Amino acid sequence: MEEQLQRQRFERKYLVSEDRAKQIREFVKYHLVPDEYSEGRPEYSYPVHSLYLDSDSLLTYWATVHCEKKRFKLRVRFYDDNPEAPLFFEIKRRENECVLKQRGIVHRRSGATLLAGHLPGPEHIASRKPHHFVALQRFSHLTHKLDARPMVHVAYMREAWVSQRNNSVRVTLDRNVRGEPRLQALFSTQMVNPIHVFGPQVVLELKFTDRFPGWFNQLVRHFDLLQTGAPKYCGSLALAGEARVVNTKLENHQERLAWLADYC
Repeated sequence: MEEQLQRQRFERKYLVSEDRAKQIREFVKYHLVPDEYSEGRPEYSYPVHSLYLDSDSLLTYWATVHCEKKRFKLRVRFYDDNPEAPLFFEIKRRENECVLKQRGIVHRRSGATLLAGHLPGPEHIASRKPHHFVALQRFSHLTHKLDARPMVHVAYMREAWVSQRNNSVRVTLDRNVRGEPRLQALFSTQMVNPIHVFGPQVVLELKFTDRFPGWFNQLVRHFDLLQTGAPKYCGSLALAGEARVVNTKLENHQERLAWLADYC
C-alpha cells in the first residue's frame, strides 16, 4: 500500500450513481488496471478505515467547511482488525488544488500510545525508510499543536485503478461511505450506528500528478460529470452533529484558521 501512495497530486471528485459507476469502470478498464489490492476481489473493492483527529474547536473541520486554501487533516488509516497489521499515520495537506500526503507506518501496538501524546521513537515505526519517521514526527508535532484527539471513524469500500507504467494516474470509486463519532484511540473496523454520508451515491476521484489526462476529459464529457466536493470526515461530522464530539464553542474563528494555515 505504501508504494501506491501519491505524495503530491491533484484530484477531482464527483458523485455518481451505482449504475453510472459500473459504466465508468468499463471505460476506465481501457486505460488502467486494478491496483494490487483491488485485483481479484469482488467488485474490485477492499475496505478502508480512517480515524480522524481534530481539536476541540474542530479547526481542521472548519478549515474545510470554509474552503481555506491551505489546510490539512490528521488521520490514522487501517484496513482490517489484524493485531499484527500496521497503522498508517497520515497528514493530508491541501494547498489550493494540490494535495500533498505524508505517511508513517506504525506498529499497531504503538497507536494508542502515540495518540495519547507519547513522542515518537524508532521503536514505534514499522518501516526502516527514514521518511516514515519524519512523517510520524510531523504528525506528532501537529497533533500537539492542535491538541488534537480522535473524533470520527470513517469507512468505505474502495475500488482502485492505476496505470501499468507508473502511479501518475489513479482512479478510485468509494462505495458505502459511512462515519460515526469515535472519541477513543480504537483501531477496530466495527461500527455501532454509522451514518451513510452520501447515501447510495459513489464517490469517484480522478487523481493525477501532472496534467489532467486527455482521456479524463473524455470520461467527464461522456458521462456528463459535475465536479463537487465530497469530504468524508466533514460530511460524517456534519451529519452526526458537532455536539456529539465537542461541547466547546468556537471563538476567534478567523484567527484560529490563520494559525492553522501557518502550519500547513
